[in-house]
Amino acid sequence: MNIEFTYLLGPLTGGIIGYFTNWLAIKMMFCPHQPKYLFGKKIPFTPGLIPKERGRIAEAVGSSISENLMNREVLEKNLLSEDMLTKIGTEYDTFIARQKVNGETLRAFLSHFISKQDLKKIQSDAGGELASQIHSRLADSNLGNMLAHAAVEHAINKMENSLLGFAFNAEQFLILLQEPAEHLLSKHINQIISNNSEEIISNLIGQESNKLLDTPVCELLKSHDEQLTQLRHILLDGYRQVITVHLPKILFTIDISRIICNRINELDIEEGEKIIFSVMEKELRAIVWLGALLGGIIGVVNSLF
Repeated sequence: MNIEFTYLLGPLTGGIIGYFTNWLAIKMMFCPHQPKYLFGKKIPFTPGLIPKERGRIAEAVGSSISENLMNREVLEKNLLSEDMLTKIGTEYDTFIARQKVNGETLRAFLSHFISKQDLKKIQSDAGGELASQIHSRLADSNLGNMLAHAAVEHAINKMENSLLGFAFNAEQFLILLQEPAEHLLSKHINQIISNNSEEIISNLIGQESNKLLDTPVCELLKSHDEQLTQLRHILLDGYRQVITVHLPKILFTIDISRIICNRINELDIEEGEKIIFSVMEKELRAIVWLGALLGGIIGVVNSLF
């Protein structure tokens, strides 16, 4: 009995020591979180490895992820993959299919994304800017002269038809009348354009924009399948353009390495410990039991020799 116990004592002791040392090594990676002192002297191995080297680890992890996992080549490969493009196209098709049976007015639909006040302001600002630009173009054009010329010419033609067969002097009188009539009429038309066209155009734009906003979404999409297909191609082409042309600028601007580094440094040690243990709980437990197994094997070997 004593001999059997002697043979069991070595493996049992080795297993316990292996289990405890591995468990302690894992705990010392995180604990203690702060340096400990005894008689004014800092106790060795405090704080734990990860709290002590957090800054260096954060730099290394951030650099490694940005260079190997989230670099331009990796992101382009995934973001421009056929699977990703198919998903975007499918999402677009699903969205359009829903809108084709959407009885909401365009105003109600847009209210899901922006407030009524913002929509009203956008409508007012856009309408005012457009009316102002059209008014400016009209004021700088020869529209008044062209309208006056067309109106007087039309009136003279009418009068000539009415005076057909009358004296030749009547026709000469109309020709003499044409130039001063055009000049007087163009002057008044230009004045009307200058004084009133912006208000008139603004009112027309407001009426038409309200009419558009009060139209059901499904009605707006009717008979526009070809345009919607073209829009789908434009959307995918625009997405490809953003990824291929602007992705390097985006990566340079956001600096993934620095973001990850800062986040790790900001992370509470206890929270980080919980995250790592939640992800690697099985693996860490296996390491602890592996220590017990190796300790037991070493104990068996010692007992045999």
